[in-house]
Amino acid sequence: MRKVIGWCALPFLLAAPPALARETGGLFIANAAIVDGSGAAARAGAVRAADGRIACVGRCRAAPGDARVDAGGLVLAPGFIDTHSHHDAGLDAQRDAAPVTAQGVTTIVAGQDGFSAVPIVTLFDRFAAAPAAVNIAAYVGHGSVRAAVMGGDAKRAARPDEIARMVALVAEAMDSGAIGLSTGLEYDPAIYSTRAEVLALARAAAARGGRYISHMRSEDVGLDEAIDELLAIGRATGMPVQISHLKIAMVDRWGEAAAILLKLDAARAAGIDVTADVYPYTWWHSGLDVLLPTRDFTDLKAAQFALDHLAKPEDMILSRFPPDPSLVGRTIADVASARGVSAAEAFLALNREAAAKGEGSGVMARSMAEEDVATLIGWRHANICSDGAMNSMHPRGAGAFPRIFAWLVRGRGQLSLEQAVHKMTGLAAQHMGFADRGRIAPGMAADLVLFDPATIADTASFAEPGAAPVGIRTVWVNGVAVMRDGVATGAMPGQVIRRAPALARN
Repeated sequence: MRKVIGWCALPFLLAAPPALARETGGLFIANAAIVDGSGAAARAGAVRAADGRIACVGRCRAAPGDARVDAGGLVLAPGFIDTHSHHDAGLDAQRDAAPVTAQGVTTIVAGQDGFSAVPIVTLFDRFAAAPAAVNIAAYVGHGSVRAAVMGGDAKRAARPDEIARMVALVAEAMDSGAIGLSTGLEYDPAIYSTRAEVLALARAAAARGGRYISHMRSEDVGLDEAIDELLAIGRATGMPVQISHLKIAMVDRWGEAAAILLKLDAARAAGIDVTADVYPYTWWHSGLDVLLPTRDFTDLKAAQFALDHLAKPEDMILSRFPPDPSLVGRTIADVASARGVSAAEAFLALNREAAAKGEGSGVMARSMAEEDVATLIGWRHANICSDGAMNSMHPRGAGAFPRIFAWLVRGRGQLSLEQAVHKMTGLAAQHMGFADRGRIAPGMAADLVLFDPATIADTASFAEPGAAPVGIRTVWVNGVAVMRDGVATGAMPGQVIRRAPALARN
């Protein structure tokens, strides 16, 4: 596959000349192979940071009182940015964020799939008052806003007055520092929204300089129409639009990744700032009902279609099932066999039981082809994400970022080391609108990761989903070490990243 370098649009800063900085108590890392996040080739040198910022890159000297690190020729890169993360859900209980920082991730972006705190300022205030080991930014979620306005009566199109109240909540969230609007249009209650409703909320975010990110209405049968809706929002608002966890989750459409990228490139050529994030797995993790878009849990024909074309019953593993927790870890095929019914009948029954319990459900399923995943990751405008969570049954929560190096850099040779780092740092920062993270350059935040490019790899699997990666020596957040050799230091230097207030525009 042809290698493609995606260049970050942020301005590059020149390294400071050799100098002895006056500050003390900083961080000095010598003898590093610096991969700065821009996509440029690695270069040997040193990095000095002070007061949480990078002060010098290249030929630098330590200042008295600096903590000194000899990198020993290992790669020093910007801290990785997870542009689609659910790790915030467990961050209150596990503020060291060990499954995150062990991957080299220093910033997570929450509020994904249309779900966020409402008002979002409660999330920001909580982590500003009691920081975690990682930085956190967030979108405001359409589904959560919709639920706040419509309550239990959300299985219908919203009235104009309800949309107006949603718009006001989105504007409030943007003014509080949300980086944009996220949608989860395959999920309740957003699945019942009209395109006009979503566009109205997107306009409210765009008016305040925000961005749009979407788990689209379909990732399988209706994939083309779902992409069209996202592109229409980008065209109408002029705002950047990002496809969350871009995938082709339908067996019949495997092999179409290149065609989809051609469509996205054509949209970019027409002036739509469309991008995507992708995780490096062929298995997804979502609700059991997501394969039944009409939510008709009696439709045997629809259930059989899903099992024939979207995910095989032996490739669907229950990860959460409140009606009977003993079924967690079992496949749909297992349940069907135990109950003496067809897989389609078991699938519908499990959906009915979960709905009656009213606590949701979870399933992991294999629906993607490895070649498609690799092709989508290789797109010049695709950055890396995990879509992972704390203590998840899916290995992506603990292994997504190191897996890229093991699979696509060393294993397939599809990406160069510099390209992979760029997709996790400079490009990810550009896609989220972060001006001061994602690169190693003077003035940037001192979020850094030191790793061995020959050994960095994921070890998480479905058998051991929380297994820590290998090959990462040290991770710094805002100049403070939070992880050394896979062990959390206990430091909590993470910051809340809020979008800077912008004047509303017409």
